[in-house]
Amino acid sequence: MFHPKIPTMPQPTGFTTAPAVVEPTAVVPQQATAPAPVTPVPAPAAASARPTVQLTPGAVVALVGGGTAVVLVVGAVLVSMLLAVAITGASVAICALVIRSLINSESKRH
Repeated sequence: MFHPKIPTMPQPTGFTTAPAVVEPTAVVPQQATAPAPVTPVPAPAAASARPTVQLTPGAVVALVGGGTAVVLVVGAVLVSMLLAVAITGASVAICALVIRSLINSESKRH
């Protein structure tokens, strides 16, 4: 009952494949050839590659309001969790005092 039973690994069933063997290949240097003529390509305009974000006063107010709401909600959740832990600790301490008082009064009677 107290001796652990260690399971044994059963043999694999079904089809098994052998591990793949990778053979090294030789690197052959290429003959130097004359470079092809390069024609200059005009650079694309940087402004069109990425759209700019324009914040209107209404969007800024919405962002600030949303951020404030998130901070307030997270703060309320954290404070309520801390309060729950404090109330639980206080109730456990009161229970411990009551139990100790009962044990002490019981031992003084005998």
